[in-house]
This record gives sequence, C-alpha cells and structure tokens, in this order.
Amino acid sequence: MLNGFTGAMNALPMLKSGRSRSINWENRNGEKGAAAMAPSALGPSRKGSPCIRSVAAGETVVLANIDGPGTIQHIWLTVADATAAGKFVLRDVVLRMFWDGEETPSVECPLGDFFLNGFARGCEVNSMPIVVNPKRGMNSYLQMPFRKHARIEIENQHKGDVPGFFFQIDYCLHDELPEDIGYFHAQWRRERLTQLQKDYVLLDNVKGKGHYIGTYLALTTLERYWWGEGEFKFYIDGDDLYPTQCSTGTEDYFGGAWSFGGYTNEEGHMVEKTYCTPFLGYPFYSHTDTFHSDYWDRQCPPMRGFYRWHILDPILFEQDLRVELQQIGVCDRGLFERQDDVASVSYWYQSEPHNPFPALPGREERWPR
Repeated sequence: MLNGFTGAMNALPMLKSGRSRSINWENRNGEKGAAAMAPSALGPSRKGSPCIRSVAAGETVVLANIDGPGTIQHIWLTVADATAAGKFVLRDVVLRMFWDGEETPSVECPLGDFFLNGFARGCEVNSMPIVVNPKRGMNSYLQMPFRKHARIEIENQHKGDVPGFFFQIDYCLHDELPEDIGYFHAQWRRERLTQLQKDYVLLDNVKGKGHYIGTYLALTTLERYWWGEGEFKFYIDGDDLYPTQCSTGTEDYFGGAWSFGGYTNEEGHMVEKTYCTPFLGYPFYSHTDTFHSDYWDRQCPPMRGFYRWHILDPILFEQDLRVELQQIGVCDRGLFERQDDVASVSYWYQSEPHNPFPALPGREERWPR
C-alpha cells in the first residue's frame, strides 16, 4: 500500500497497489470504463465533450466528487485569462477543495495564484510540484490524500462568463490510508498596503500537527530602492515574540543572492534575472522585456512572483504555526521600513479538523494594481 506514496526514481519498478482513475468533463465521476464516451460530429466516442463550454458569472461548478480512501495525484487545467467581459480571470475564478465532508474549505485561492501565476497574469513555471507550460497549461503534482471524500470546485466571480474551461484530475483509490497521513491545505492572503514596522502575515491560527511545504509570494513594490531585506519568520509551537526559524532576507529565502544578479539595461534601470528550479524560483518580473506590453507596462508598479518549496526541508509543527514576512528595504542611507502591496499563498499539510480561514477578499480587492 505504501508503495503508492513512494516517488523516488528507484521505486519506479516496484509494483503498487490501488486503482487508477481520472475525471474530466467527459467522465465526470471517474467511472471505470466510462471515459471518452461523449460523441461528436466525428461519431461515437470522438472528443464529444472535452471541456466545460462556459462557466456563467456567479456560477460554482464542482469539478470532482470522489469517495475515498484515495489520493489526488495530478491536476491539469487551463482557462483564458481575458474575455470580452474584461481581464483578471485568473484572480476572479476561485479554487476550493474540501476533504471528508468538511464545511469550510482546506484550499481557497484564486486560480492563478494557486499555480504560481499571480497578478491575474500567466507566466511559465518549471518547479517540481507545480508546472505551468505555454499557454497557461497549469499542472499540480501535489499529493492530496483523503479518507472519505474529496470535493474540488471553482467559483466564477468574474463579471462575465468564462468560456472553455478545460481540466483533468488524476487520482488513485486505496483500500486504506496510513494513520499518520496529513491533509493538504492552501490559503491566499493579501495586504494592499502593509503597515510600517508590522510584519505581513502569510499564515496564522493554524492548530494541530503538520508540516509547511511551500510559499508563493506576489509582491508589488510601491517604494523606491531595493525591497528584499525582509526576513521570513516561522513561529512554531508556542513561539511568541521571536520565531524558531528565520531567513536572512527575502531573496535569500527564495534561493537567490545579491539582488538576483541584477544588471543595468540600456535605459539605466536595474533589471533582475528570473529563474525556475525544482524547489525555488522567480518566474515573473513585470519590468522585463519578456512581459512588456501596452497593458503591463512601466506605468504599473513593478510586480514580482516567487516560489519556495519546502519539499526536502519541511517546517514541522506539533501544535501551531504562524508565518510572517518583514517589509524592509535598503538604500544608500541604510535599512528602512517599507510599505508595499503583498499577496501570498501558503501550502501545508496538517491533521484535521482545521481552523476556518479568514474571509477571502472580494474580486476587486484581489485585482492587481
């Protein structure tokens, strides 16, 4: 049974236990022997229903209703990031996940941000658990076990319909799960203007046993000078004034150094280098030629997206966890306290039940500047 949870290359030849299933709009219940049945003009079983043709404004669509025990192993989806009704679809569509019949979601996040695509803008990502390929082919390999039931849904809070929502959810059914298995959680937060000398809170009010496995940061800098001196703090199991773990700076936490190897372009502006690696990355920077356009241009404050996966170095907690980030910059006069626009996604596993999340801000409060 445990073989199904072993992902190392040397475990590939090992025979595994379980029953492989898949859900998409042609086989909405993941039934055995029931895929590819929808007919088209080409005839029976010829790509008759590859997508949700339209998700109406205000509509909630259940993508998956699965009875367990099982583990969601892979999610692929794609959606247009702009419609005739306007932009910001990736921040207007909300992704939620519920485990074992719980009333409040264990995952609640704007669709794009969950897949490391903040600011309602798509970018390519090449990390181990989440990959985003051209053009907005969003993939998650985060393992999501459940004992009794799993429900995954999207809510369209966009002001218009969202056409052509494609998705596939691959999962495995088991006879039982280990007793010490944790449940997957992800939570989005934003502070449109941080407070001076008060750390931005990525995550708090987490109670129970678990481990923190990832951070996505969508930072819009609102002040001049270098922004990345703030430290990530992990308050573990009763920490009060001071945390148990703390980074040495923001770019350090995301595996970079020295302003991400910035260089001066022909206009005299310092431009940072983006990168994607299995566990750490800086895939999005709005002020590079890659993302320059008449809409996302230099009239906007600089926007940056980062990820850090704690796959090999999870932050373990037995009772509680709080995660914060300082807003500190530096200039020729030295360190200074900053105020910026910060959004984030925290990813972690824990025992259930979990505490309810703070209310998700409304769609316009989620929009990028």
